[in-house]
Amino acid sequence: MNTTTLKEVEYEQPEGGAVCSTKYAWARVPPEPAPDERERLKARIRRLLKEKNAVMVSHYYVHPDLQDLAEETGGIVSDSLEMARFGRDHAAQTLVVSGVRFMGETAKILSPEKTVLMPDLDATCSLDLGCPIDEFSAFCDQHPDRTVVVYANTSAAVKARSDWLVTSSCALDIVRALKDKGHKILWAPDRHLGDYIRRETGADMLFWNGACIVHDEFKALELELLIKEHPQAKVLVHPESPAEVIALADAVGSTSAILKAASEMDATEFIVATDKGMMHKLRQLNPGKQFYEAPTAGNSATCKSCAHCPWMAMNGLADVARVLETGANAVHVDPAIIPRARMPIDRMLAFTAALKNGQPAGALVPHFGAA
Repeated sequence: MNTTTLKEVEYEQPEGGAVCSTKYAWARVPPEPAPDERERLKARIRRLLKEKNAVMVSHYYVHPDLQDLAEETGGIVSDSLEMARFGRDHAAQTLVVSGVRFMGETAKILSPEKTVLMPDLDATCSLDLGCPIDEFSAFCDQHPDRTVVVYANTSAAVKARSDWLVTSSCALDIVRALKDKGHKILWAPDRHLGDYIRRETGADMLFWNGACIVHDEFKALELELLIKEHPQAKVLVHPESPAEVIALADAVGSTSAILKAASEMDATEFIVATDKGMMHKLRQLNPGKQFYEAPTAGNSATCKSCAHCPWMAMNGLADVARVLETGANAVHVDPAIIPRARMPIDRMLAFTAALKNGQPAGALVPHFGAA
């Protein structure tokens, strides 16, 4: 295995540092509105969505109110791959993306003619923050023989430096197809997901040193103890988790794969190792089943994530209403890099569409050295 330690990311830097402090992010989490205020905000958002020809696109990790309202108003709750597809294909001219910044940027890259709004533009991602374009570009330049594959959790500029984009739901298929065509891979930014893919595919992969502050905190020892407490429970793990945690899983996969496993597996109890924002949809779709949060290092951890992304938590109803009313928090991507950033996204979407339609998706991957 080829690995590198190019950048160690400190998540709790003081303000003014290169990486946003999680304390700052948690400080921006909106307070829970009172029940009557919640209903007023929802009614206001429904009205504004119609007036503005807008649609909501929400990730599984944001507040349940934003998930439910997206579905109630003709939008979508999904993983980042389906968010990208939906925003591109929907007729609405305004997209309200409840998630983190790279999701809004991806929507803008795919639909530059549309207005893309976010409840809070400071809602970002530790993987994105830990992969700055200048250092990443220099890293790529050091390995020109490798095909650059980046995870969706990256900036528009990093996407523009890549050859392929992947999400956790399609990464295995795309990397396996690249390996079969002779490609050696430079992978960024999540080292845990990259190592999982390497183990599953046998691909020659060189890793950027990044990690998700939520999934990185799941601990195998504590998980083993929880499994002993609930011996009938199946363990569902997102592949951004450490290898020791993945090794204890009954099913490993993206958020959409975790939902599918919970629905289809012969079990009524599940331990879930991903952001606890997923619990809402898991419980909603499986009312007769019990779900337990996988343990993290909790308050002893540097990041203090406690299985919930502080930046996802920054999305709230009041800010959705505000941006719809005022047009604030519009996502902007440098037009000069949009064509180059769109190329790896389009490759991913074409590949996954071919897979979904039963077509030979591998034919979309050139042999190494081909144009």
